[in-house]
Amino acid sequence: MSSFTWSEEMALDLPAIDHLHTECTDLINAVIAASDADLLSAWDKLIAHTAEHFAQEDRWMQDTGFAPNNCHSSQHAIVLKIMREGAEKGANGDLGIVRQMAQELTLWLPHHIDAMDAGLVMHLRNVGYNTETGEITAPEALPETTLTSCSVEPCDDHA
Repeated sequence: MSSFTWSEEMALDLPAIDHLHTECTDLINAVIAASDADLLSAWDKLIAHTAEHFAQEDRWMQDTGFAPNNCHSSQHAIVLKIMREGAEKGANGDLGIVRQMAQELTLWLPHHIDAMDAGLVMHLRNVGYNTETGEITAPEALPETTLTSCSVEPCDDHA
């Protein structure tokens, strides 16, 4: 199987989110490279990171005017659910599904970054959101109503 590594093409120039994505690509690559004996441990580490990664992005969205069930957060929940189902199947002996899921994530992650996270970063910049402190320096730029789409644009615009 081929490796998967961070690419500057995936960078969004927001250190907090780029760091999460760099860690994610490293962990996906560790799953891809894992022996059968180490596969489930590597997958569990990826799931733990992904849960925190998605929770962090979801907190940023909540802090800046996104509805709790917006489509970006909903996609996070679906992907994490599928990954956990893969862990269960792997624990029951189906290591192939875990390896297939890792390969699928190499396709999904760059698309997710481009289609959803880039819009989130743009939104965070527009409202002057500090990812470390949660401070918003441009509250006048916050949306008047909660956002339910992937970013500040309707989901159709990212299809």
